Amino acid sequence: MRLGVLDVGSNTVHLLVVDAHHGARPLPAHSHKAELRLAELLDEHGAIAPDGVERLIATVVDALQAAEDKGCEEVLPFATSAVREATNADAVLARIKEVTGVDLQVLTGEEEARLTFLAARRWFGWSSGKLLLLDIGGGSLEIAYGMDEEPDAAVSLPLGAGRLTAGWLPGDPADAADVKALRRHVRAQIARTVGEFTRFGKPDHVVATSKTFKQLARIAGAPGSGEGLYVQRDLSRRSLEEWVPKLSVMTVQERASLPGVSEGRASQLLAGALVAEGAMDLFGVDDLEICPWALREGVILRRLDHLPEG
Repeated sequence: MRLGVLDVGSNTVHLLVVDAHHGARPLPAHSHKAELRLAELLDEHGAIAPDGVERLIATVVDALQAAEDKGCEEVLPFATSAVREATNADAVLARIKEVTGVDLQVLTGEEEARLTFLAARRWFGWSSGKLLLLDIGGGSLEIAYGMDEEPDAAVSLPLGAGRLTAGWLPGDPADAADVKALRRHVRAQIARTVGEFTRFGKPDHVVATSKTFKQLARIAGAPGSGEGLYVQRDLSRRSLEEWVPKLSVMTVQERASLPGVSEGRASQLLAGALVAEGAMDLFGVDDLEICPWALREGVILRRLDHLPEG
């Protein structure tokens, strides 16, 4: 069957269309995305402003049309932290359903972490042993750890690259005092959770998903997307420690000129790098591997698990 997964994230609204059946890996058939940056469309009360709601609805309508055009039998719609934490989330969800008919399912942070972990486990397989997963989104940081397809521990922290950029780094280039304050905040938040994971022992393999980690790996020398999906891409803490000071004095335009960095994400790269560096340091990770699959694939895989065989 042809499935679509509609991901309403903090940065983008992304429709991924795949051809899939029970017991097989989903094959990407089409990708449709729009940069909406919902996390930046909140008013002073933490609500998605009326203009933002209408833009979101229009974007969902476009994505549904794309899903229909591509022959999707089913669309799995979900939203993450930007909608989850909006003070008017219920009203926004009701308005989306009224206009589009879509019942947007809001994932909890822990569900995000668990579904992303499932995708990473399926990608790397059982031979990877105990997995530690890190995922930096626009609104949150997800961390998960385990031996099986269900992690033994999973948490979500409000440390997304978009959220932190908007709240902590207003300057271009960033003010040194702001960078220092954000670094302190990030590490204090992560440090509170480390004990939940270290009690399970040292991981055999550390992996990371998300655009932020992919871009950080790319500027640190990992192969570009043109080299294919199956080329191994790694990121070392040493490389991050070298790049964070450089990123902190760059303008957004200068960051956008770096290899693999998109213009739309360049403003968030410094905050994302501070989160990545803090997580790797506090968890004692020297090197990690980039996983091509993430939350969207996890949602698809969970749906496929519930399809009848044959």
